Amino acid sequence: MSAHCMLTGTQPGFGNRISHSHRRTPRRFDPNIQSKRYWLPSEGRHVRLRLSTRGIKTVDTIGIEAAVARIRARGVRI
Repeated sequence: MSAHCMLTGTQPGFGNRISHSHRRTPRRFDPNIQSKRYWLPSEGRHVRLRLSTRGIKTVDTIGIEAAVARIRARGVRI
């Protein structure tokens, strides 16, 4: 799977490595994606989400029910 957060939609950024001699080569900045399992009380089951660390903090703030509603509103199937 790609480095993509299901909640925030964070994707890799791209840029350049710059060496001491100032030569530039392409590089990729990946978000810190973690696989986390949450209990979803409304459906009586666990869901496994691939979230960035910022997405995990968002779930802690708004709750898993609201987070799953946002994910489904983005069109991601859980």
